[in-house]
Formats: sequence, structure tokens, C-alpha cells
Amino acid sequence: MVKRYQELYLEARKALLPTEGEQAAMIARELLCKFSGKSQAQMLADRELYASEEIGDRMEDAVRRILAGEPLPYILEEWDFCGLTLRVTKDTLIPRDDTTAVTDLAAELMEGMGDNPRVLDLCTGTGCIGIALADRIPNARVTLADVSAAALEVAKSNAAPYAPRISCVAADVRKTPPVYLKNYDLIVSNPPYITEQEMKELPDSVRAFEPSLALYGGEDGLDFYRWIVKNYTSVLKPEGYLCFEFGMGQEKDVCSILEQGGYRVLQLRRDARGIIRAVSAQKKGEETNGI
Repeated sequence: MVKRYQELYLEARKALLPTEGEQAAMIARELLCKFSGKSQAQMLADRELYASEEIGDRMEDAVRRILAGEPLPYILEEWDFCGLTLRVTKDTLIPRDDTTAVTDLAAELMEGMGDNPRVLDLCTGTGCIGIALADRIPNARVTLADVSAAALEVAKSNAAPYAPRISCVAADVRKTPPVYLKNYDLIVSNPPYITEQEMKELPDSVRAFEPSLALYGGEDGLDFYRWIVKNYTSVLKPEGYLCFEFGMGQEKDVCSILEQGGYRVLQLRRDARGIIRAVSAQKKGEETNGI
């Protein structure tokens, strides 16, 4: 049965209210705009018009998925990060506001690098960090790298508007880098950092829907930091930079890995919630390495 847009919105909001609380109205609105192809202003103007049966069916299906715990970005198949709307699938993590901390740190370093800074975004997922940096620093040249072929396809589609300044490559940080990855000014990464114990305690909306490949960082959550420092320091120029995101409370261990790997820690950065979330470091020159 066809219904008016206003009816579809009110029904979705009512169904979502018990579990989503004050977010129910926003979710219902986002879903209806997505499935109708209308902006919020258009939806308000057209609220008394009848929607197609297909839109009604998609709204019902989406509400069922939300009530089953599925995150909204996977239903919308997109999410915003640093002012950009990016494609998202279940092969990638959902970009989160926490990651703006490492993005800002990297951008600040790049602003002092002169013409055409070269950046390697490891464990890129949707490509959100590298693409945000390319958007913010117009002369940057960015490489997005991931071991997941499916995630890399998502990153490629998100990076398309920035071609040829952004390229995408398959790379496994657990192994020696491909020979063509070299001479970067900066490596930036939000690698998997969830510990073995934390994996068991993740909310159902994360554990059941987001890719474990992008979450699990080994027993202590630090395996990928060790691998990147060990295997990818060689692709940086002398005195190049590395920026990491990490989990809550991991800053001392990550800084220790960097220092033991021949880096000088420069700065720690808090996220919007006040949690220490990112670090910048500089590769020591040969004359100071190990001191």
C-alpha cells in the first residue's frame, strides 16, 4: 500500500524510538532521504505527496535491519568524514570522528613539506584518511594501500574524483613492501588495534557487522604497529614522518614501538572526546638513529 512521505517518516521514527531514542528521528529522516533521492528540504516540501511502493518497502526493510543492530552507514552505503561523503560497505570500517585526530596531525605536517608531498595511507579501508588529506592539501600525492581487495575497490571508488593525485595499491603490512613503494614523505595509518580480550567485548553492532580483518590487532592489539615500523620504515625518505591512530590507553606502547624502531616522537593528539588518539613521529637520520 502506498503511503505519504510523512507517514513513512512517522512510522519509522515510532518503530525506532524504543532502541534509538533521540536518534530515531534523524535515522528515519536519513533513510527516507536516501531511498527517495530527495534532500531534507525537498522532503519537507513533499511530505504530503505519496511515495512509491518500492520506497515504502525499502523503508520497512531498513527499519528491520536497524532493529537487528546493523549500523546505519551500511544501510545508507555511505557516511560523512571530514566534510566528505564516502562510500561504505561491510568490507570496510565505518569512518569515525575519532580518526580526525590523526588526519589533522598528518595535515599539519604536510603543510610544512613544500610542493607535492607524497603520502602512503596504510590499512586504508574506505580511504578516508588519505582522501581527506588529498582534499585538504591540493598538491599532495597520496597512495592508498590495503590487503583487502574488496576494501581497496571501495577506496578506489571514493578516490576517483581525485585522480590522478591518488592511486590505490594492494599491500600487506605484515610483509616486505612492494618495490614500487618508496620515497614517501609521510606514512599515515589507522591499523587494526583491538586486543583479543576486547574483541570478545565489542558491541554487537561492531562485532556482527564490521570486518574483523580491520579490527583485530593481535593479543595485545599492537601487532600492526610493530609490522608497519619494521617493514615500512624503509619506504620513507630520510627524516620522513609517520602518524598512527591507536586505541584508548595504547599511547605509551605505541610510542615505545616507534622509539625502538628509530623514530623520534613529536606530538600526541586527543580526539573530540578528550582521549589521546594519535601520534606523529619522525624517522631519525642515520647519524642519530638509535640514540
